[in-house]
Amino acid sequence: MSLLDKFDEVRATRESLGPIDPTRVVVERMLSATRAMIRGRETLLAGTNNYMGMTMEPSAIAAGQQALSVAGTGTTGSRMANGTHEAHRLLEAELAAFYGYPYAMVFTTGYAANLGVLAALVGPGDAVMLDAHAHASLHDGARMTRADVYTFRHNDPENLNARLRRLGEQAKRTLVIVEGLYSVTGDLAPLAAITEVTHQHGALLLVDEAHSVGVIGEGGRGVVEVEGVLDSVDFVVGTFSKAFGTTGGFCVSRHAELNLFSYCSRPYMFTASPSPATVASTRAALRLLRDEPERRVRLTKLCARLLSGLRQLGLSVNDMPTPVACVELPTREKALAAWNALLEQGVYVNIMLPPATPGNASLLRLSIGAAHTERDVDELVTKLGAVLADLNA
Repeated sequence: MSLLDKFDEVRATRESLGPIDPTRVVVERMLSATRAMIRGRETLLAGTNNYMGMTMEPSAIAAGQQALSVAGTGTTGSRMANGTHEAHRLLEAELAAFYGYPYAMVFTTGYAANLGVLAALVGPGDAVMLDAHAHASLHDGARMTRADVYTFRHNDPENLNARLRRLGEQAKRTLVIVEGLYSVTGDLAPLAAITEVTHQHGALLLVDEAHSVGVIGEGGRGVVEVEGVLDSVDFVVGTFSKAFGTTGGFCVSRHAELNLFSYCSRPYMFTASPSPATVASTRAALRLLRDEPERRVRLTKLCARLLSGLRQLGLSVNDMPTPVACVELPTREKALAAWNALLEQGVYVNIMLPPATPGNASLLRLSIGAAHTERDVDELVTKLGAVLADLNA
């Protein structure tokens, strides 16, 4: 048997998609934070996670250009070698201040942040307790630690309590992991209850705010702020690739041990650090997220408009207006057809298929941002409604 034989299954999966291949969509040219040329057609972007429209923010672009001209194209090394610049330290200090925490650590990607934090925190003999809907990077990181890995029912503090109780003394060596805003379904974690249960058993809590930092909360600090648990969660991780419009990841904490992660977190130790331009643009975006709360107010109104429109189409949506909404289709074939029809209509959304979805559902995932307009939201709803009507005809 060859090492390449395993790709027979991958090839079969690809061929099962037929002529439609969502993984090969090419953005030919960006027109704005909300529009691009795809397949030679101007397309409304409603699946990019550009929640605050920061990718085309002039001040963030200018900051990146300035850093590029002064500090060069890259760091050429890890943070442990030659890859820590003064700008990295400043970004960490600004992130810590943003959350009101004493400690912060910056990683090259959000995926690396999750892997790196888990690698430092848990190992053989410890346990990880994951929400069943947690992101793939959290499941990957948990498996890589060689700790005992368990899951509890999505957003169910009572089930978490029962699972931790069964661990007995090991519960005190357990890291509970949840997301703030779940990236597929757009629902929020009941963090106050989860935090209370976690600490009752002597465990620690990590909250992944990748999709909620900058977006949720009066100050943009995510669901930890909304739920009033900023002072009690143990670790908050996040990414810069959503609301910040750049790339990278971070962890903030009230525990001084975060400063020691650089000596025992291999994803941190052996990955080249973020480029100077990326760090500069991220710092500029952070200032805007901190100083311009009206962006979140505008986004919240657009989210409410989207959810209202989806309800008028007879679709089931969340009560809390978040920038993520999902439409479930009865089969993967219908989901693929709907996704392709929308793209032909000049609307780009995400398609998510089993087995990588909650409940093995076939989903269209919609996401909007503060740079969208009411007209954009109405266009999305109108074209989605027409596509769904055609499918059901």
